[in-house]
Amino acid sequence: MGPLDLVVPVREGAVNEQLRYALRSWAAHLPHGRVWIIGYLPVWVAGVRHVPTEQAGRTKYVNTTGAVRAACEHPEVSDPFLLCNDDFFVMRPIEEMPVLHRGPVCEVEAYYASRGNGSYLRGLRETRDLLVELGHADPLSYELHVPLKVGKAAMLGALDAGRHLDVIHKRTMYGNLAGLGGERIDDVKVMHRMPRFPADSPFLSTLPDAFTNGAVGHHIRRAFPQACAYERRR
Repeated sequence: MGPLDLVVPVREGAVNEQLRYALRSWAAHLPHGRVWIIGYLPVWVAGVRHVPTEQAGRTKYVNTTGAVRAACEHPEVSDPFLLCNDDFFVMRPIEEMPVLHRGPVCEVEAYYASRGNGSYLRGLRETRDLLVELGHADPLSYELHVPLKVGKAAMLGALDAGRHLDVIHKRTMYGNLAGLGGERIDDVKVMHRMPRFPADSPFLSTLPDAFTNGAVGHHIRRAFPQACAYERRR
């Protein structure tokens, strides 16, 4: 099997500098086949495949779930593929994407409960409860901001199993039903402007403000100053 395709759900919006630098990081460091943008295609993006999707869902979770389903149902997307977000940065070369998880859902739940995160926390609990009903007594969380290797049939099965959930944690649903296992890491999302972040991490992700105005964004932009094959010439 050759390199896996990258699948990237992208929300509507003309400016997406995080996607620009994510593409640069993947071009430099992550072996892959084609790049599939699912949803909105920014005008500056080149050299990718595009699958438009309707983004009229009540929440971003509905939209991204629709994008993942569209990728799984598309016959030309590789099986398996690597599921990415438009703010995932691969900061050093890797030969193959490892399987990574965040530890037991119960521990992740305690973290978000302390922050009072409403719909996300509700979705976490509902996804956990469903997995327990399906025989996974102590499920792992796969809600990390890193690429995830996805088998199409198993992901479609996970989405179907959680179809009734308003905010399904689809990575966690898939990872447990598919028995992925993997290595535990802390999440790599940087949510602040301060210079405290894991600069030696092979993976990073950012909130828009942290990317635009924070030390982590400066670090990422400095790492990838050159345009890649996925950008139109200006």
